[in-house]
Amino acid sequence: MSSIRRERRTVDPELSDPERLYVITGDPDGSERAALDLVTMVVSKSQPTPTVQPEQAVILRLCQAPLSVAEISAYLSLPFSVVTSLLTELLATELIESRAPIIRATLPDRSLLEAVMHGLQKL
Repeated sequence: MSSIRRERRTVDPELSDPERLYVITGDPDGSERAALDLVTMVVSKSQPTPTVQPEQAVILRLCQAPLSVAEISAYLSLPFSVVTSLLTELLATELIESRAPIIRATLPDRSLLEAVMHGLQKL
């Protein structure tokens, strides 16, 4: 947790400036953004390269362990729309992976697994 706090402090203080946010998002109408929502899990595939923006480098360091888009947005104190724009660029360059979270309802029912286990034990 302490590394996350350190990363948060390294974010440029100018990020609260709306003009700066517009510059780092790049895509003014958002038409090219990936389909990400607040619970999409993101994990980095590599270390930051010298060519990525400073905000993207912070995301790559934060996401060494999977984090949701909402967590990334909160840690960086950036709006969701700005974070999704930055993540879209990282996805395009294959520096990160994203996936929907595992929903408990999609996992097999425990009673079914126990029945199969008992059936196998009887063999």
